[in-house]
Amino acid sequence: MSMDRRTETRLSSMGRGFEIVRALGALSDRGDTATVQSISRELDRDRSQVSRTLSALLNLGFVVRDADLAYSLSWNWYATAQELTDQRLQTVGMTTLDALAADLGQACFLSVLQGDSTVTILESIPADSRMIGSWRGRAYPAFCSDAGRAVLWDATDHEIRAVFSATEFVSPGPNAPASVDDFIDRLRQDQERGYTIVDQEAEPGLYSVAAPVWDFRGEVIAAIQVVGEREALRARTPEYGASVRSAADALSQRLGAALR
Repeated sequence: MSMDRRTETRLSSMGRGFEIVRALGALSDRGDTATVQSISRELDRDRSQVSRTLSALLNLGFVVRDADLAYSLSWNWYATAQELTDQRLQTVGMTTLDALAADLGQACFLSVLQGDSTVTILESIPADSRMIGSWRGRAYPAFCSDAGRAVLWDATDHEIRAVFSATEFVSPGPNAPASVDDFIDRLRQDQERGYTIVDQEAEPGLYSVAAPVWDFRGEVIAAIQVVGEREALRARTPEYGASVRSAADALSQRLGAALR
């Protein structure tokens, strides 16, 4: 067999493998059992061909088979996808923040939830910003932080109450939520608007808008926020809100999210 022919065969086999992976995902999403027969029907493929490809995927550890001879994707796929997500959150996230900061002329951050706090993992601060020091790696109470409601965007009321079960709602900011119910009410208003507004909740004079970042699982894993002095940001809230939401959506798409 010639080199070109061997390459063509490998590519053809790879294509069949990815077809079956997609079929397994589709059947799983519908709650259907993924057997050789159901996968063959899903793809309109010969059963023997599907069976051979499944055997190869099984040997490689990409699929698993249960006692009922039904197949499912192995956790290797999810582990690989999660690793890629973490890498892109850092690399593409930084590029996204730099572009947003340059466009708006304001400090921009990417934060994640850790316990009942948010932690800044990336930041882009314009050279002429009056913001002093770095927030990277620093934690802040999520109930009043710039990213707090955005990182809990997809959480249920029960999940939010669990996050703040031991939290004292005390903050230097004059407008901070006074309770978990207050936090939830504000989050629901943010969701109707499409982005969060945090007005002097963390400290006096501080203002921010933020939007959630979604991953390939359809879960919020981070938030992008624009933070600055209240007098400078408040009058341009709709513009900044639209920009931060657009940036968060673009990053989400790079992480494999199907936007709603």
